[in-house]
Amino acid sequence: MVKAIPTALAALLFASASYADTLLIDGVDMDRQTADSRPKPGMTMAAVESTYGTPADRRGPVGGAVVQQPPITRWDYPAFSVYFEHDRVIHAVARRN
Repeated sequence: MVKAIPTALAALLFASASYADTLLIDGVDMDRQTADSRPKPGMTMAAVESTYGTPADRRGPVGGAVVQQPPITRWDYPAFSVYFEHDRVIHAVARRN
């Protein structure tokens, strides 16, 4: 015969699963660096340059030899880096100060 799990024990098990970790990164001013202040996924290279100006550094492309590994390019701005697949933004991340 299977014994029922007491309600208090079940609540404790489910409550412990609801906790999350918070990652704090030294040197990143999150008030200044919100996701709204960085390029959005899907923007073209031309739109990023028109909106944010000329990047401080352009790196890439890396990959692109086969379809499964498209070319990835990175542009570095003082406050963030932008990653492109072909000519479209796939991610923009805050840079460490």
